[in-house]
Amino acid sequence: MNAFSDRISTLQPSIIREIFKFLADPTVISFAAGNPAPEAFPVETVAKITADIMRDNPITALQYSISEGYTPLRDWLKQDLGGKGLYNAEDDDVIITSGAQQVMEIMTKLMCNEGETIICEAPTFIGSLNAFRSYNAKLVGIPMDDEGINLDKLEIALMDNPKTAFIYLIPNFQNPTGKTMSLERRKAVLKLAEKYNVLIVEDNPYGDLRFTGIDIPSLKELDKNRLVVYAGSFSKTLAPGLRVGFMCGAQNIVQKAVVCIQTATVHTGILSQMITYKFVTETDYSEHLERLQLIYKDKCKLMLDCLKFSMPMSIEFTEPEGGLFIWGTLPDGDMEYFCKKAIENKVAIVPGNAFLVNEKDSCLSFRLNFSTPTNEQIERGVEILSKVAKGIYR
Repeated sequence: MNAFSDRISTLQPSIIREIFKFLADPTVISFAAGNPAPEAFPVETVAKITADIMRDNPITALQYSISEGYTPLRDWLKQDLGGKGLYNAEDDDVIITSGAQQVMEIMTKLMCNEGETIICEAPTFIGSLNAFRSYNAKLVGIPMDDEGINLDKLEIALMDNPKTAFIYLIPNFQNPTGKTMSLERRKAVLKLAEKYNVLIVEDNPYGDLRFTGIDIPSLKELDKNRLVVYAGSFSKTLAPGLRVGFMCGAQNIVQKAVVCIQTATVHTGILSQMITYKFVTETDYSEHLERLQLIYKDKCKLMLDCLKFSMPMSIEFTEPEGGLFIWGTLPDGDMEYFCKKAIENKVAIVPGNAFLVNEKDSCLSFRLNFSTPTNEQIERGVEILSKVAKGIYR
């Protein structure tokens, strides 16, 4: 009988991936995914770019390449990030990764010895939690309010865990809550990181998908002490199947990250990187982002309008300024029972405890995705959810 390693034996499949099994039934309406809207994909443009690459430069696209990433794309990113105050040529470096997810795996491998602590928001992205768990990190979840992570509890956690590898944060349109950390809270978090000399991993896959409100400087932009490692991605702005993300941080950290890439994937797919580079340089990328923002603004508004009209007033929902998710919170009762009744009635939603450090902790919340379903599915799905909810709540 095969014996799995201690690091892997306790890992469980993502609840979200398990929910996907129900989606084989075409009658199920899914609010459980985190995928970009089908209408957001620039299919014809990507097809033309790919054909051009394979006609004009096929060997570069198909051959081995350097682990740091496709040089033209890295150079474009340095210029783009530099213009946003996220890259300093004297101190920073940039590498291309297989999505932002790989940044989380790399940073855990780099900075966290077995049993050391990673502090994160509670709730937070399940993919990152599983990356942290795969290295036997001690996870400490800190509750959030409407402005972001709780500062008092964060400082207590930092005092109680002197061997903290890093703090993991999603400041913009957080997955799963849709919340955005305020400017004041960002500055205060940075002060705590400086006080306790702890790195921050800033995960920002949704930052370009702001569709209302005012842009807030990122933690990396505010950082003056090289404590922030920034993770970005083209998964939500171009195509997740390309698996093109990037990492920006202090040169010594990024140089070690290159070694991690060499041992794992050698390099991110070069064809995908070349497609990404040609897309951001040969199309009007700003216009493309504006189109995505409009798509998600309309879909988010539609779902919120339907929820406000149909659902019991006792159930609360966040109102995100961007991203892909809405967070619902029940007044009391059994959240898992509510989610179970929803799937029995052909609507898939994600139970909130999937995003907690300990999935057995009590939770009254659930996540809704508005990007993937069609408008008709949003209207019909919320109608079904409301009937489920009204059978339990008033």
